[in-house]
Amino acid sequence: MTSEVVENEFEFYSKAEKYWKDVPATVDGMLGGYGHISSIDINSSRKFLQRFLRDGPNRTGTTRALDCGAGIGRITKRLLLPLFKTVDMVDVTEDFLTKAKSYLGEEGRRVRNYFCCGLQDFSPEPNSYDVIWIQWVIGHLTDNHLADFLKRCRAGLRPNGIVVIKDNMAQEGVIMDDVDSSVCRDLDVVRKIIRRAGLHLLAEERQENFPDEIYHVYTFAMR
Repeated sequence: MTSEVVENEFEFYSKAEKYWKDVPATVDGMLGGYGHISSIDINSSRKFLQRFLRDGPNRTGTTRALDCGAGIGRITKRLLLPLFKTVDMVDVTEDFLTKAKSYLGEEGRRVRNYFCCGLQDFSPEPNSYDVIWIQWVIGHLTDNHLADFLKRCRAGLRPNGIVVIKDNMAQEGVIMDDVDSSVCRDLDVVRKIIRRAGLHLLAEERQENFPDEIYHVYTFAMR
């Protein structure tokens, strides 16, 4: 649990904010020097997501998506804008959101809102989103804040909407990264937090074809 590794909550958040302020507003910066894996990541995410967007009585809609921890809009540009009519972005670093406006190009006109806010303080508009996509950012929230944020995400879903988490998973327990002030949780801890938020797991998948030296990455869909 994060309570065992995060000694000072205020410091945990402020140190992370400071870290990201110094990161270049590029795809390589967003991916910690692993910019070359971006296409592998996006292609896998698209396949994962499209199974929920196919025809059927419980099909997830394609009206509006929310990109959480959006950075410069890598996921918005390549995954969400091609599939959804409009997208909202939320990130704690203002410079990234400013850069997104040029990085997204013409299609960026379909980004309705750029919210500059930490997820621990952010509330998605109720009953508004078909998909809430949360990638490589849950480690910047304490367990309590993550559970509370997921509850607010649940309230933000439209009928048949889904919340998706894609993130690094530790082999066991919770590991602190002092460099960017984040934690990496194991699968069991993440599943417990999802249940605590009152969400039901619909699908879970391990990312393939990533470099061996990085954490295993899993994608979860829930509602």
